[in-house]
Amino acid sequence: MCGIVGYIGPREAYPIIITGLKRQEYRGYDSTGVALINDEGLLIYKQKGKVAELEETLIGKSLHANIGIGHTRWATHGEPSDVNAHPHKSAGGKLAMIHNGIIENYAQLKKELINKGYTFRSETDTEVLLNFIEEIQKNSKCDLEEAVRIALKRVSGAYVILLLDQDNPDTIIAARKGSPLVIGIGKGEHFLGSDATPMLEYTKEVVYVNDYEIAVIKADQLILKNLGNEKQTPYISKLDIELAAIEKGGYDHFMLKEIHEQPSTIYDCLRGRLDAEKGTITMKGIQDNIQALITAPRYIIIACGTSWHAALVAEYVIEELCRIPVEVEYASEFRYRNPIINKGDVIIAISQSGETADTLVAIEKAKEQGAFIFGIVNVVGSSISRASHAGAYTHAGPEIGVASTKAFTAQLAVLLMIALKIAKEKGTIDNTKYSRLLVEMHELPEKVEAILKNASQLKLIAEKYKHSVNALYLGRGYNFPIALEGALKLKEISYIHAEGYPAAEMKHGPIALVDDQLPVIFVATKDEYHAKIVSNIQEIKARKGKVIAIITEGDEIIPSMADDIFMVPPADEIVAPVLSVIPLQLLSYYVGVAKGCDVDKPRNLAKSVTVE
Repeated sequence: MCGIVGYIGPREAYPIIITGLKRQEYRGYDSTGVALINDEGLLIYKQKGKVAELEETLIGKSLHANIGIGHTRWATHGEPSDVNAHPHKSAGGKLAMIHNGIIENYAQLKKELINKGYTFRSETDTEVLLNFIEEIQKNSKCDLEEAVRIALKRVSGAYVILLLDQDNPDTIIAARKGSPLVIGIGKGEHFLGSDATPMLEYTKEVVYVNDYEIAVIKADQLILKNLGNEKQTPYISKLDIELAAIEKGGYDHFMLKEIHEQPSTIYDCLRGRLDAEKGTITMKGIQDNIQALITAPRYIIIACGTSWHAALVAEYVIEELCRIPVEVEYASEFRYRNPIINKGDVIIAISQSGETADTLVAIEKAKEQGAFIFGIVNVVGSSISRASHAGAYTHAGPEIGVASTKAFTAQLAVLLMIALKIAKEKGTIDNTKYSRLLVEMHELPEKVEAILKNASQLKLIAEKYKHSVNALYLGRGYNFPIALEGALKLKEISYIHAEGYPAAEMKHGPIALVDDQLPVIFVATKDEYHAKIVSNIQEIKARKGKVIAIITEGDEIIPSMADDIFMVPPADEIVAPVLSVIPLQLLSYYVGVAKGCDVDKPRNLAKSVTVE
């Protein structure tokens, strides 16, 4: 969940590292630091706070170096503080290390080291691992690479580590298990990062390091080995991300930019796949495995957070269109119980980053039991994409805001296409409905654009409710998962406690919360449940609750009942979730801004959850 950056080559390392940290700050932002090697030796600068705060304190410091590493932290072991910030220096003072992940057996290792006379400055598992490596190097009289290899064979948990050695100022040593590591290849230089964003303006050629691999990196050389000391051949991939995609482009926040990008990201998701005029959906991952997909006894969809809400929508769609049983599981729960998985079951894994730790472990568990794994991710070359038998990219582009917006609607678009494609191949959808839904999906970018033109209405609504302490989100059918997603967004961005419920469940408990101070947000677009949700609104109004309703244009009933409304274009109930979520994203954004919250970097959160 932390962000790591490294550079070695002829350029000045510090500017590259500090810029890379700013681009990866969405991965963690409670403390930050850099380590450089120059004529003065091994220099470490670190402190609690964001990257910009560190940068200010380093004006006038000794920063000239051609090798360095940097880190922006999401705290796991030890509270955010100057001393717990990375990089850490070894007891002997010659090694510096940064780490993304969790060392699960750190307590045992720490006890061993304390018994050998080591003392520790920080509360982190990272300092323990670093000193463990130093102890092995000292006792075994081996080089640093071998000491890392020996140490990692004793380590339990997840990690990416980058190491500098004052005695070898021309080398960075890196290793990976579980957390992501990308190495950019330039001419006589190398770049390292948790993702590709630190290196976009320098190179388009990258290597995605695999689990249990160690990289020995010099300016003009990259050597990959496994933990058995066997050389591995680096597979070089081409980046298709442009620098403009990770810049704000004139918007106040990345979150707002990414909300407004959705007409184009949905279009990019559909482009080359869905042809409404010809009546076709072209998805190689589906077509090449169509028999496994249409004959599967059931689908199990595993995901976390916002992706889990996309999975709930998919459950409704796949069961209705494809007539295949679907179970939706939190990956974090699925991996720890003893699920019944049969050969032929299809596991659909959904993750924006493609690095979600719980989802990755759940995939491996299901593969061992003979399931077919289909991955839906946004990041090309990510771990889940490589662990899956087949899959589909969402093509949403880099999502920098911690709260997912455009990635969610792209996931919905991919899932809808998958369901329609399988239903067509299986013969469980008639041609008329199939053709109509293709047209409706084709029209999604234009309809989202129309919603965004009225965003200012939601800014006014946000001002009315910014001081609320609680909020209740209600929806039925396909809109129930959207109510959950709306509540999650409000919690993430504004720190207002919010709950999402099926509207019919309101009377089974949540209605006790309703008073004249409680905003109740209904996702009430027109569908077969419309009359029922009108009754639910009346029940809230009878108890003086404040009703905000997301409704379909032309609705003549709800406007007379609600305190505030926002209209979205008409759409089939299967497609409507892509539209009804947009105003909820905007509402949470404007409430967060009105409260003075950092909407791009909400407290305690990180974008990519690569640890348990």
